[in-house]
Amino acid sequence: MQQHTIKNAISLQGIGLHSGKPAHIELRPAPINTGIVFRRVDLKPMVSIKAIPENVQETVLCTTLCEHKVKIATVEHLMAALAILCVDNIYIDVVGSEIPVMDGSAAPFVFAIKSTGIKEQKAIRRYISIKKTIKINHKDAYAEFSPAVNQQVLDVSICFKHPIIAKSSQTLTMEFNSDIFVRELSRARTFGFAEDLDQLKANNLALGASLENAVGLTHQSILNPEGLRYQDEFVRHKLLDALGDLYVLGPIEGIFKAHKSGHKLNNQLFRALLADKNAWIYVN
Repeated sequence: MQQHTIKNAISLQGIGLHSGKPAHIELRPAPINTGIVFRRVDLKPMVSIKAIPENVQETVLCTTLCEHKVKIATVEHLMAALAILCVDNIYIDVVGSEIPVMDGSAAPFVFAIKSTGIKEQKAIRRYISIKKTIKINHKDAYAEFSPAVNQQVLDVSICFKHPIIAKSSQTLTMEFNSDIFVRELSRARTFGFAEDLDQLKANNLALGASLENAVGLTHQSILNPEGLRYQDEFVRHKLLDALGDLYVLGPIEGIFKAHKSGHKLNNQLFRALLADKNAWIYVN
């Protein structure tokens, strides 16, 4: 498979989920072998932050990239959109310190990228192929890579006792397929519990959260009048988050399996993978 970039620049704007501040980005085409590069164009001089494992420095309720103390937060939904559409090379010019949350899913980013077009480039895509099982445990949660030939599989399970979540499936396994992921995964929104909101805001988190960009839950019900987009939207969003987190590694050949995982455990897993030189190789 060839590498890909986008055909033309396109802008998106919204609000930061955690900062609550206006957020603006412009996606721009990039040459072969550039990778995914975020650029803080509101700073002088401009600061570039590549989406690579060593630049993932914060994982509290979102994935944050850092370079020279400069941050870009909440990159996971945009990264998931790039993974779904197999975009390898792109510049993401950012005004502010956070990616706009849009509707809380990857769908607005997918729509924007598909609208501007995707261009095949004259270079072969490089994959990380998993060669042995690597597992990270934390209490009753875990995240694991294991080998698989010519496929990427994501197997995610969650465990919430909330009555709305509990009556839906809390386990989801999907093999990577761009068209299926656009249709069955990209629209899954982030979610949160109303009882936690005051505490989050007291810690300067979720300052931009609303029912326009998240599924809100009380003790017994869903606050959003439109309801859910998928019956199991909760686990679908967790799988979407994992896909975005893992894309800092680039395309993967192998199986990712996780239970009650989050941004922190996902990050610990790919760091453990890269630390074991016998656990992976690059393949075209």
